[in-house]
Amino acid sequence: MSVNTFGREFRFTTWGESHGPALGATVDGVPPGVALEEGFIQTFLDRRRPGTSKHTTQRREPDRVRILSGVFEGRTTGTPIQLMIENTDQRSKDYGEIAQAFRPGHADITYHLKYGLRDPRGGGRSSARETAARVAAGGVAQAVLAHLVPGLRITGYMVQMGGMHLDRTAFDAAAIPDNPFFLPDATAVGAWADYLDGIRKAQDSVGAAIEVLIEGCPPGLGAPVYAKLDTDLAAAMMSINAVKGVEIGEGMGAAALTGTDNADEIRMGPDGPRFLSNHAGGILGGISTGQPILVRFAVKPTSSITTPRRTIDRQGREIELITKGRHDPCVGIRAVPVAEAMAACVVLDHLLMDRAQTGGTRGTIG
Repeated sequence: MSVNTFGREFRFTTWGESHGPALGATVDGVPPGVALEEGFIQTFLDRRRPGTSKHTTQRREPDRVRILSGVFEGRTTGTPIQLMIENTDQRSKDYGEIAQAFRPGHADITYHLKYGLRDPRGGGRSSARETAARVAAGGVAQAVLAHLVPGLRITGYMVQMGGMHLDRTAFDAAAIPDNPFFLPDATAVGAWADYLDGIRKAQDSVGAAIEVLIEGCPPGLGAPVYAKLDTDLAAAMMSINAVKGVEIGEGMGAAALTGTDNADEIRMGPDGPRFLSNHAGGILGGISTGQPILVRFAVKPTSSITTPRRTIDRQGREIELITKGRHDPCVGIRAVPVAEAMAACVVLDHLLMDRAQTGGTRGTIG
């Protein structure tokens, strides 16, 4: 299987399967001298970790990360950083009955059609378990960004879960870390919990929409044609399991606007250009404007449900299948820290590419 590496100057390669002994990432392109410890990376993994509430899969994985190389006495050496996370709570027997069948909505059938074989234990390489390695790599990116751009902040949160929508007039960023939905509205948590409980008891699942807000990103990141910042952010989000759509700024909503409404007017402020709105989501022509960058994406409902679904087996026989095991009733919940990690990796990659090309030089105005 090819193409397991993401990024250009800052890049990581993930390895491992859902039910193998371990998984992890090899991270390259990290500057030397950056403070980095396992405990820092662990804070990001703990936010993604399964089994932390009744609203996520009950697979119990501590997701303890180990740094095997690239760090000496608490600082990066500039050499590849090897990260490893052991799997400790596999239940491969849960997948015995589906080894010869294709689960509807899963990658089982496409993996088989492409490779002629697949690992049925939790989906193998196609499992969302792989995202633990991404979050670990994203923790490294966050450490480097904190070193190079101290004011930069990346915040992910849920804005929709099935029929539940965030009331933006009640938006409170302080509420995000204090509830299992990464919801920026503490007053709505109870209603969201009741809604998801109903979905779960009905042996069903539900989709979600997540936003990632990047604040403090310097202007000038991104290249105008094939390495646009929004292109790479969109690709990063689409690479996350179960993501089916990505928007930047107004996104699809821009189709309903006029040019008068959509154009972000500019005035001169005391510290440089000042935009009067941000319909572009902080990116123009593939290059960051210095405004907040807003990425939004949709996650499909978890395909593993205990409601019988029609499918076929490897012999082509038509059957009904119930997917057993421990699964998220809304996989979008744990996609939030994964999205933050991918955003961090993209921004750092573009920051390093910009330094290589321009040395940080910027055009002047006035």
